[in-house]
Amino acid sequence: MNNDIFMAKLKSATRLLIPIISLLLLWQILSSLGILNSQFLPSPLNVGRELVDSLINQNLLVDILASLKRVVVGFLIAAVLGIGVGLFAGFNRTAANFVTPLVELFRPIPPIAWIPLAILWFGLGDKPAYFLVFLGAFFPIFTNVFFGVTAVEETYKRAAYSLGATKRYFITDILIPASLPHIFTGMRIGLGVGWIVVITAELVGAQSGLGYMIQFNRLLLETPKVIVGMVVIGILGFLLNRLMAQLERKLVPWEKTKQTSHL
Repeated sequence: MNNDIFMAKLKSATRLLIPIISLLLLWQILSSLGILNSQFLPSPLNVGRELVDSLINQNLLVDILASLKRVVVGFLIAAVLGIGVGLFAGFNRTAANFVTPLVELFRPIPPIAWIPLAILWFGLGDKPAYFLVFLGAFFPIFTNVFFGVTAVEETYKRAAYSLGATKRYFITDILIPASLPHIFTGMRIGLGVGWIVVITAELVGAQSGLGYMIQFNRLLLETPKVIVGMVVIGILGFLLNRLMAQLERKLVPWEKTKQTSHL
């Protein structure tokens, strides 16, 4: 059994690494042949050396922690409000009639469009980033939670109430567990959007963070450092998504079993 798990993880890692290694090799070959201009796109070896140097002098670590703090704070606020409002609106028709038009009005507005107002309202620093991450993450979380609650079959509701279940019991023991897959889907999407938004916000309205690092080094024409920032953003975004996926597997094990049964 353990050997099967190890082989499955090895195959998964191989599928992930082969395309990345192939891309890096092609990139290095084109750079070595002089086909790629190193001023505009430095070789992977140069980027790797710059990454190591940035980690050694700890400047990169400071920017990483700044970006992570902003996205975590904004995401947590969005998760609490998105799940809470989504559950309430999904369970209460009157609340849904009030909330959903507002959501449909503001949801199409990209968080980037709010940057001027965010800076005007909150100034420079962390607060605009918290607000923008919140906007980016709230709507996918709310939408998935709302539809998850409304998707609970009417049969479950009738069966629960016919067996004497109270409203509180129905919400905590039936409605929320049945909606958990939708909740986690919304949270994964919201976290991904929030990560993109925080980097964008840092490009124009921050004095630290990975987005600020990219913008600052772009002005200095430090292309290797710009690429380092982009690579770190991609890696951290991937790790955040995997973290949410692992959390979902732990808290919603029946969903994995259901998916496997359909294969």
